[in-house]
Amino acid sequence: MSNVSAKLVKELREITGAGMMECKNALQEVEGDIEAAVDFLRTRGLAALSKKADRATNEGAIAEYISTDDKTGVLIEVNCETDFVATNQTFTSFTKLLAEVVAKHDPADNDALMKLSVPGRDITIEELFGETVGKLGENIKVARFTRIELADTGALAAYIHGGAKIGIMVQFKLGNQVTAEKEPFKIYARDVAMQIAAANPIAVRREDFDSALIEKEKDIYKAQAAESGKPENIQEMMAEGRLKKFFKEQALVEQAYVKDMDISVDEYTKRSAKLLDDTIEIVAFTRYDLGSTN
Repeated sequence: MSNVSAKLVKELREITGAGMMECKNALQEVEGDIEAAVDFLRTRGLAALSKKADRATNEGAIAEYISTDDKTGVLIEVNCETDFVATNQTFTSFTKLLAEVVAKHDPADNDALMKLSVPGRDITIEELFGETVGKLGENIKVARFTRIELADTGALAAYIHGGAKIGIMVQFKLGNQVTAEKEPFKIYARDVAMQIAAANPIAVRREDFDSALIEKEKDIYKAQAAESGKPENIQEMMAEGRLKKFFKEQALVEQAYVKDMDISVDEYTKRSAKLLDDTIEIVAFTRYDLGSTN
């Protein structure tokens, strides 16, 4: 079949997102059978994915998904080759779709994710990868994902910052589940997520820090104090003072609240809890920085 109609090419482009010439060639290859042409392009997409698989993926985006009941959440990092593609609508929509699929199906790893079905389409995530690589012309990889599902009373909040280069998900424990639906709580929860993005704490509270890290900090502060030449009891006080400063800077609840530096995050939490007539506890947080393994 040497010629295919423009209408058929347009229809295939709308289904697959592939280029005009790719669609035309596919239709010619399968003699105008549009379903066979879709399969043909999928196959080509997967082949393109294979050919690009060794190319470096140093750019990308972080996406989030929080369920309507605020109790299931996902952060996912998807990498590509260039920042141009990382900000492309096709790529960002793709990352958001992956986050939703992970939230709903809880795959154990990337291999399990690839075998899942694409919502509303009769293809797998692996086949969607092939299509997306075919459209964008770059290698794409899922770097990592984190899924949290709350069993007890509480809520999750997420925030994406810096052109999707930083992603935050925060877990809260509440006294009453209905609090999660209230607008003042949603504002508070987003503020806490933004705090984590801006101030980059190590842990929620000082009790959560790794003991080895604390011992290392103590040793450094003691060594610094010893260089002062002051009496030993003064050196101890100096080291303790520096450790307190470390916690104030690195423990989330002790940090100065970035929107009101006169109060701490803990004080902001207490004010919000009083306003909502409930108890609020920041339980944990997950932070993704693009390209980081932490």
